[in-house]
Amino acid sequence: MDKIKRKRERLEVIYDILKIIRHHHNSIKPTPLLRYSNLSSQSFSEYLTELLDKGFVKEIDDEKGKRFLTLTDKGFTYLDKYKLILGFIEEFEL
Repeated sequence: MDKIKRKRERLEVIYDILKIIRHHHNSIKPTPLLRYSNLSSQSFSEYLTELLDKGFVKEIDDEKGKRFLTLTDKGFTYLDKYKLILGFIEEFEL
């Protein structure tokens, strides 16, 4: 049975953004993150603001003043819990 393509749901987009940051050694500049996230600039900006406000990611400036995004403990926890949810969905074929 073919799965119908659909827009990514909100929780999945958040998971994808956090996963991209983790994959890049937990440090990535906003512009590459935007490109990898496959979102419009406006959508990306809204998600990033929410992730910063809720404490899933934080901004860090390096010694040259360049801004990087890193995961917080809360962001790492989200990734772990999301994987558990996916496992649950697969196990029960939901």
